[in-house]
Amino acid sequence: MNGFNTPLSVTTRDLYHRFYENQMQIHGGKNDMFAAWADSGGFVMGHYSTTPDKLPLYKIAQQYMLADNFFMGAFGSSFLNHQWLICACTPFYANASTARPSISVVNSDGVTLTPASNSPPSALTGMPKFQNSGNLTPDFYAVNTMQQPYQPSGNLPATGGDTTLAAPNNATTLPPQTNKHIGDLLSAANVSWAWYGGSWGAALASRTAITYGVNAQPNFQTHHQPFNYFADLAPGSPARAQHLLDGGTNGSEFIKAIDAGTLPQVSFYKPQGNLNEHAGYTDVTSGDQHIADVISHLQKSPQWEHMVVVVTYDENGGFWDHVAPPKGDRWGPGSRIPALNISPYAKKGFVDHT
Repeated sequence: MNGFNTPLSVTTRDLYHRFYENQMQIHGGKNDMFAAWADSGGFVMGHYSTTPDKLPLYKIAQQYMLADNFFMGAFGSSFLNHQWLICACTPFYANASTARPSISVVNSDGVTLTPASNSPPSALTGMPKFQNSGNLTPDFYAVNTMQQPYQPSGNLPATGGDTTLAAPNNATTLPPQTNKHIGDLLSAANVSWAWYGGSWGAALASRTAITYGVNAQPNFQTHHQPFNYFADLAPGSPARAQHLLDGGTNGSEFIKAIDAGTLPQVSFYKPQGNLNEHAGYTDVTSGDQHIADVISHLQKSPQWEHMVVVVTYDENGGFWDHVAPPKGDRWGPGSRIPALNISPYAKKGFVDHT
């Protein structure tokens, strides 16, 4: 059958992984609606039969600690889950009613989208259609991909406007956010920190680095840079220069800091798009090997003996999983995701079920 035994080096198609659709797929913990509320049929059940020799992180997971009961912070996509990674909050768009961004039409349960009148009665006869699966909730929280108010953003600057900003009148430009994020807390505690964005410098230098597409390189994903949504890290601020750093194309600048032993006490690293394993535009092998290479540098770093490395994913990509997420609040947790704990302090060869 076509599609069986697809190698890890092949880029597959993308799947639904949106805020309301993810909740509809989870179906109150039954996890039985992934094919029904998607456009990909049985592909939601797809998986790889992998061995350690084919998947470098598999071998690293065997050596250190794997968490098999770890879940997305929020339902849906990379955009919202990056926000929850650094802020444990959902962005808000105060002027949404006048700015006219796309607002979802949701049933009274607050969880499910309202189907369109011409939505097929079954996934066997066609993909579902909704009145509107938008970027915002009806009460103006941003749950699906919005763009940063600051460059590098997926939205261009306003014509004749400040080139460090994104056009504020674009319906998908999120206004600057003011919630307290983890960087604020670290700074207040005098803990040094930085976010290293893979190809951040390249994206600032040329929009060609933001060119999306299958197997495009470096395919910088603007909405994967969560700190760039916050007002206290705006262009020109001292905090931005100190904390939002260029990870370099292929992680080159981040690796330099690793090798030199100059990483801040808390360091975040987000690989560029073609190295992040995301279905639809890149493959599994490239990103898996890249992170394994980064880990190899970390293990040789002068800072290694005092280091804890957490490797995880922003979301599950829309694929089915048999483990129901625990019940939290309206935002999540969402589907299960992998997480590795790599450290001299980690239990070796251990699977953590907590």
